[in-house]
Amino acid sequence: MILSCQNLSKTFVDHTVIRQASFQMEDNDKVAIVGINGAGKSTLLKMIVGQLSPDTGTVAFSKDKTYGYLAQQDGQDSPNTIYEELLSVKQELIDLEEDLRQLEFDMKHASDAELEDLMKLYTSKTHAFESKDGYKYRSELIGVLKGLGFSEEEFSKPISTLSGGQKTRVSLAKLLLLSPDLIILDEPTNHLDISSISWLENYLRTYKGAVIIVSHDRYFLDRIVNKVLSVDNGETRMYLGNYSAFAEKSAEIRNAQMKAYLKQQDEIRHQQQVIDKLKSFNREKSIKRAESREKMLDKMEVLEKPTELRDDMRFTLTPRITSGNDVLSVTALSKSYGNNHLFSDVTLEIKRGEHVAIIGDNGTGKTTLLKILNELEPADDGEFKLGTKVEIGYYDQEHHVLHSEKTLFDEISDDYPTLTNTEIRNTLAAFLFTGDDVFKRIGDLSGGERGRVSLAKLMLSNANFLILDEPTNHLDITSKEILEQAINNYEGTVLYVSHDRYFVNQTASRILDLANRKFYSFQGNYDYYLEKKETVEGVSSTTLSGKSVYAPLAAGTTVSSASSAGTGSDDFTGKLDWQQQKELQAQKRKLENRLKKCEDRIAVLEQRISEIDEEMAKPEVATNVARLQELTKEQTTLNEELELKYEEWEQLQS
Repeated sequence: MILSCQNLSKTFVDHTVIRQASFQMEDNDKVAIVGINGAGKSTLLKMIVGQLSPDTGTVAFSKDKTYGYLAQQDGQDSPNTIYEELLSVKQELIDLEEDLRQLEFDMKHASDAELEDLMKLYTSKTHAFESKDGYKYRSELIGVLKGLGFSEEEFSKPISTLSGGQKTRVSLAKLLLLSPDLIILDEPTNHLDISSISWLENYLRTYKGAVIIVSHDRYFLDRIVNKVLSVDNGETRMYLGNYSAFAEKSAEIRNAQMKAYLKQQDEIRHQQQVIDKLKSFNREKSIKRAESREKMLDKMEVLEKPTELRDDMRFTLTPRITSGNDVLSVTALSKSYGNNHLFSDVTLEIKRGEHVAIIGDNGTGKTTLLKILNELEPADDGEFKLGTKVEIGYYDQEHHVLHSEKTLFDEISDDYPTLTNTEIRNTLAAFLFTGDDVFKRIGDLSGGERGRVSLAKLMLSNANFLILDEPTNHLDITSKEILEQAINNYEGTVLYVSHDRYFVNQTASRILDLANRKFYSFQGNYDYYLEKKETVEGVSSTTLSGKSVYAPLAAGTTVSSASSAGTGSDDFTGKLDWQQQKELQAQKRKLENRLKKCEDRIAVLEQRISEIDEEMAKPEVATNVARLQELTKEQTTLNEELELKYEEWEQLQS
């Protein structure tokens, strides 16, 4: 065991954030702490590392065990360069190395009498240097820096000139090089691109020590952790397995708790009705029986209602106008900033209904492309053209579409003046802004809150082509799942930039990978992209029929189509799987349409049968034998059809 927490509690004013949390970690555990924003995850970490004192409970580390902690914004100023700052972590090895060089010099000039003692000391220090991996610490340092996204040209940059995110990455690199027995990380992926996140997850997965991670990156957690600590409404619960196993198990537990709660509530209501009925008889025996039941009811241990999974935040993105089939056509697009060439000769097409994700390293030009398409930046060369009836809805990760001086209410009402006050409040309530929240200034909101306002405006727009720049930034896992559902149900076209691989995997029908100043297309989700990218990297620069397997995107060209000649049935299978999904979706829509038609027909039949009953009851019809026979025959036919429709409805429902 490396860490034991017993009965930890923390209350701020009258709000209990953590209540009686107890858990322990073994030496090689990889633990994720999950929960919605504000649940108390960071508070729990600060109690573990001693930055906050718990109101009750204890935190105990095993003897001689070390830990390192990285907070969300943990960049520190320093007069050093990036490389010098990381070298300071290895000062002990640097000192040993200097001692060895000095001993080597001394041995060359030592007398025979001195040499033996010097050689013993040299052997001892060499052993210490080797045992601490002294011969590879510089290569390890360079590997960590490159893995976290720093180029060799940046190694000599002074720390003081770096952005907040870059400083946090330097602090993360220092922590990894320290190699403590327990690494504690609070949102470590916030300032990393996909390549760096992938490198970090591989590093942590094979790390010989223990790890605690607070993160909303589900893909990251799935590949690293073997335990999940859930923080929900002050309560903590430990689950075995990765994030997906936790999500499945916690859903089962929540459902079971909800069923038990609802069953008990039904029983309470039933008993209360019986009690009220007995009392209404107003007789001595019945009143005694009622009182007896009341005592039983008072002794019942009432179950608490399980917390809801933000069911109140649900929204639908619905295009008001259907665009033409050709949504976007880009031809020979290029963009540079001075000597920084982002991309060149980009040619691509996007069709109606596609959900296209753009991925790639930081600084490669993903956001710049979106800005060009929104005419916020000019292209150097090339052009793009929108299709017929295409209307863009833009989600900017910096939320420039919002006005910091306005209130939430004014932000909506000024852009949509036809909405009533009630409609505006209902829209904001769908994104968890209720009561006086609607009068908050945009400038006073957190990043996640500004993101929710931007999504609210997007929902109200007439857009049929959504262009989203990092839409999941600052969102907790539950909010991401809500957004995923909205995107998946959206019948328009979506083009977005994201480093959230789980989100991409759930929502993308096509991947555009921006690398080497070119876009590479993969017809499928992130798992399919990863599989094909590894295949491509495996064959390296091999060409097939004169064409590179990992070819830059041309109009209408994808990896699955461009490489099918060389990779055989593998690509065909991947493409077929995706096609099967599309066909299943089409079949589902057909069934839903048939079900709707069936229900409509049942309603018509029942209405007509009811009308015939009323008509047959009329005196003038009751004495008209011919008319009665006619109506009876019609009703029999309708009843026979209705019976068949009921059977059809049951089959469609199943």
